[in-house]
Amino acid sequence: MNLDQYIRLMLPAVEEELKRVVKDGVSDEVIGLRLMLSYHMGWEGEGAGLEAQGKRIRPLLVLLSAVAAGGGWEQALPAAVSVELVHNFSLIHDDIQDCSETRRGRPTVWVRWGVAQAINSGDLMFTLAFYSLNKLFLSGSPAAALEASRILQEACIDLTRGQYLDLLYAERKEIGVSDYWPMVGGKTAALLSAAVGLGALSAGASMERRQSFRKYGYTLGLAFQAWDDWLGLWGDPLITGKSNASDLIAGKKTLPVIYALNSDAVFRERWLKGPIHSEEVPTISEMLIKSGAKEYTEKEATRLTDEALVALEQAAQNEDGLQALRELTHRLLGRKN
Repeated sequence: MNLDQYIRLMLPAVEEELKRVVKDGVSDEVIGLRLMLSYHMGWEGEGAGLEAQGKRIRPLLVLLSAVAAGGGWEQALPAAVSVELVHNFSLIHDDIQDCSETRRGRPTVWVRWGVAQAINSGDLMFTLAFYSLNKLFLSGSPAAALEASRILQEACIDLTRGQYLDLLYAERKEIGVSDYWPMVGGKTAALLSAAVGLGALSAGASMERRQSFRKYGYTLGLAFQAWDDWLGLWGDPLITGKSNASDLIAGKKTLPVIYALNSDAVFRERWLKGPIHSEEVPTISEMLIKSGAKEYTEKEATRLTDEALVALEQAAQNEDGLQALRELTHRLLGRKN
């Protein structure tokens, strides 16, 4: 099967299991609490549907990695659901911390129900992730289930570490490129690494192969974030769905900005003066290009993409799974064109 065939097979099963976990985990006595989770997951409320649900990339990585490691994807379903629930827990809390009023084109949970209830619903989402993971005790060995729990717990620790650094750096006028990678390693790469590691674990892969899978997932996450930062400044808005001005106006310290802050005195002087206005964006973008930030970001993203694919080749045992993950990697990291 190719990637699209796997997607058509796997994602309906993921969605069904996600809904089952949310329904089983929240009693009818507090149906309003269940509604908050269902709303955030894109199942209910105005604008509900595929776009509001997101792409479910993380559970797809779990299931495809299970296939690539020589196992069956169905046995990895509890882990796939767990990873997606952890991801969505982090989104609910991130929206509060970042004061983001919209998510996937709809009002965020905190905007609709208030900060206190949003925090509570995020906490529940986090707990349900491990509720789902417990199903591995029923379908696999206890040792593998305990290892799966450890992998996901460590990823959650890394998520909070990455978020801490992100919030900390937002308050600083300057940071170095060396500060950037630990931040995105926690916020983005750690959960992708856990996702592919859990898939390989569910398939009974050896420790050596699981390490290669995890290196693939981690490097994939770093490359994904680097390309995302590039797209935020120079991508096609019709493809990315957001303006090329938004990151600069918001003052986000993306990889190109951080590079230019540390390599170009003219850009650094303007950045430190304060907020960038919309009419300045074309000039600022040109300054970033002249500083070498665009070229640097492209080179780093390409290097990391190549490293991810090498690790994937070393990890995979099943050709269909390998090809599907290879294709998914190119889709995620080839969004520039």
